[in-house]
Amino acid sequence: MGFGATIPPTAKNGIGNNQKETGYTVDLFAGSGTAEHEPLAARMRPRILDEFIGQDHLIGPGRLLRRAIQADRLSSVIFYGPPGTGKTTLARVIANHTKSTFITLNAVLAGVQQIRESIAGAEERRKLYEKRTILFVDEVHRWNRAQQDALLPWVENGTIILIGATTENPFFEVNKALVSRSRIFQLKPLTSQDLERAALAAVADRERGYGKWNVSFTEDALPHLVETASGDARSLLNALELAVETSVTSWPPEPGISIIIDRKTAEESIQKKVVLYDRDGDYHYDVISAFIKSMRGSDPDAALYWLARMVSAGESPSYIFRRMLISACEDTGLADPHAISVITACADAFDRVGMPEGQCHLAHAALYLSTTPKSDSSLAFFDALAAVEQEDTEVPNHLRDGNRDKQEFGHGKGYLYPHSYREHWIPQQYLPDSLSGRIFYNPSEQGYEGRIKADVLTKREIQLSALLESRASTPGEILTFSPGDTRRDEWTRRLDSGKAESLLAIRNALTKAAGLLRHSRILIYNADDGLLIWDALRKAPEGFVAGLCRTTEALKILQQYASSLDELERPVLTHEPKGIPKNNPFEVPFDFILARDPGTTLQAIDEFVTAAATFLAPNGKIVFSARIPAQGMRLSTLIPEPDLRTAVSQAEEVFFNDNTNPLFSWNEDSLSKTLTKPGHTVQCSVLDLSEPRRPARQDIDKWFDPKISPYG
Repeated sequence: MGFGATIPPTAKNGIGNNQKETGYTVDLFAGSGTAEHEPLAARMRPRILDEFIGQDHLIGPGRLLRRAIQADRLSSVIFYGPPGTGKTTLARVIANHTKSTFITLNAVLAGVQQIRESIAGAEERRKLYEKRTILFVDEVHRWNRAQQDALLPWVENGTIILIGATTENPFFEVNKALVSRSRIFQLKPLTSQDLERAALAAVADRERGYGKWNVSFTEDALPHLVETASGDARSLLNALELAVETSVTSWPPEPGISIIIDRKTAEESIQKKVVLYDRDGDYHYDVISAFIKSMRGSDPDAALYWLARMVSAGESPSYIFRRMLISACEDTGLADPHAISVITACADAFDRVGMPEGQCHLAHAALYLSTTPKSDSSLAFFDALAAVEQEDTEVPNHLRDGNRDKQEFGHGKGYLYPHSYREHWIPQQYLPDSLSGRIFYNPSEQGYEGRIKADVLTKREIQLSALLESRASTPGEILTFSPGDTRRDEWTRRLDSGKAESLLAIRNALTKAAGLLRHSRILIYNADDGLLIWDALRKAPEGFVAGLCRTTEALKILQQYASSLDELERPVLTHEPKGIPKNNPFEVPFDFILARDPGTTLQAIDEFVTAAATFLAPNGKIVFSARIPAQGMRLSTLIPEPDLRTAVSQAEEVFFNDNTNPLFSWNEDSLSKTLTKPGHTVQCSVLDLSEPRRPARQDIDKWFDPKISPYG
């Protein structure tokens, strides 16, 4: 039965019989008088395991703790639980069972010197008599670090078997080294059934309780005592003692008389308990934890209850508002970005109004957080923090401060100022190279965040696609400088304002032409830029998406990006540097094969389609886009002088109509004719796209350099 008070001494266990310990060893089991003058709670303490009521999860038949006590093989333990649950009582039961020397200390009164003397006695008994010593320390959490450290080596070598009792969470309040060498047993508040058994046992016991008299209860008296005791057996028995002994004119009455306890007597005997709430203790954190979890779980009723518990116990409103301000960003976040403003306003209003009217502002804030949409996406910051601790990366050149050495080392060169572009956004790399494709923020589907999710994902995917597309032509960091060398000054221009729109238009056209279904099996060829992968995953959530990557770098980045998805939802990616392999590495027939720019010549495109067709399921489709170089914008249209423009235009006509140049000697008609074969149905359409560009000097030099120009 779980409760604590003084206990009569048990001499056979060596309690209180060592004169050296007099004056500092507080014998919690020593009586202060004859049994009949002790409180009922003290008289009814269990003496053996079979009398112990409650805590079946610890000392029920077959449980480890019960077996250890019965076999007298107890190791160091810490009993943790609220008052009145049986921590000290359980220590008495152990004292009555063990053959070891059993001594007690109270952590409030005992200092380091007393601990050392107890240890010296234990060491002497161990050496001379091979006798173990069990040290029971009540309120062990009250020991400071030095006191706990003094005990540590002796617990570790077995000289002392420690039994600690605490109402606080030992994982927070007790030395971690001491906790790691002890078993922790948590005692729970007694159930209503346990308390009722304790009360009836006290009424029936003729030696220690009220069995000499005919004590009975009206129908609702005992339930009231049990309910109001709130799991505390000591509180229950104290109330029962008061109810019984004040129901007669003098105590003790003649044996055999009837004593009836009614509801009124019960109410008078157990007045409303003070809420168990120590603002510096474990229950302080338990209640605030329950409050926060109730708001996080969108349970306004529970949130109001735990808020009332705190307010009635005198918790500081500023502390409650502080925790709600944290919750507004941690648990509500971008699902409702106005939450932080509402809670801040309530906190400010409370400061002006004060109590008791300010309770309305506390309730308003708690109800708002309990009923608003939830998102914990802000916790992504800690993933980024972990990446910072693991990675030692440089700031990309184009993001560096260009005010100091832009000319010499290229710092800041290539940065695209978003506000200079339509919609104030331009895709470019912001993460270090080693973290390309790494995802920290995953927007939820809730509230405001759900409304921005599609835009966030689209920009992320277009940015990744544009990055991977331009990665091959982007030089590394400039580490040296020599004036006047134009080749060392070369700096490839990054993405232009129309790139994102063009990529989106191509992706949308491809997926629309394919007509993807939710269960489709889709292969993405040339998946390196990631443009088609993510959209395919969204459109075929119950299907299968695979990708062939030409470079290991792109494969690594895409896999890193996909790692944020559930394993079953990720695309299957593989490295194929030479294009479509002879054998299907996925061993799955595909309903659709999508590709962007699978080749630049008619022959290359035909070879792609022929090889890809072997991967198709019956009635499968190959859908791809290809740029037609001969139909692109021509330089002659940019020349303002008429005669020169005409001359250049005539030269372009000869150049682009040269049938011996495979890059320019084809169009949509010749492509359709080439791909039309038995068993194939071909449909071609032309999508006109324009990308505003401002050619740099490097672009012009590249076009006209016979060694590197794609035009020959």
